[in-house]
Amino acid sequence: MLFKVLNWAVSAYILLIVVYALLSWLPGGYQSKFGQIIGRLVEPFLHYFDFVAVGPLGFGPVVAIIVLTLVQYGLSGLESMILRLLFT
Repeated sequence: MLFKVLNWAVSAYILLIVVYALLSWLPGGYQSKFGQIIGRLVEPFLHYFDFVAVGPLGFGPVVAIIVLTLVQYGLSGLESMILRLLFT
């Protein structure tokens, strides 16, 4: 149950990152109240990936999503390992 909640939380955070990245396409998207709320949730994590850029294009959100997907794989692997230890 705990791993399902954590997996859901990581999936929700990935969705927030996608929405935040899409807001960059809208004029004033980051300045809206919705954009500010998502920015407060996502920018601290995305700050770790600011170094991933090619010219003016930043690939930080893509790298962040890849990292979070790897975290999800790690959580499911940890869950299966714990279940095997408990039930063998």
